[in-house]
Amino acid sequence: MFSSPRIRSAVAAALAVTACYSAPVLAQEGSGSGEIRRIDPQAGKITIKHGPISELELPAITLVYQIDVALLTGLQPGDKIKFKARRVNGQYVVVEVSK
Repeated sequence: MFSSPRIRSAVAAALAVTACYSAPVLAQEGSGSGEIRRIDPQAGKITIKHGPISELELPAITLVYQIDVALLTGLQPGDKIKFKARRVNGQYVVVEVSK
């Protein structure tokens, strides 16, 4: 296909340059329901026991999530909740929560 040495060199150079770039990691997002087990507002963390969340490839588990402290208003351990979480750079973050 690329019979000319000059074209082959140009294609090889272009491939080498593009190999140095990586696509940004896309956040994965999923919804779940469960029970609050622990809240740590100082650390911005919430522990939730929940069922499987297929979009995040999570089995039924008790997991510590990061959370914006403003979302914790009115929540306490033992509350049954519905929530939306994202996995960003390997971290799980609750982005929406309701009772």
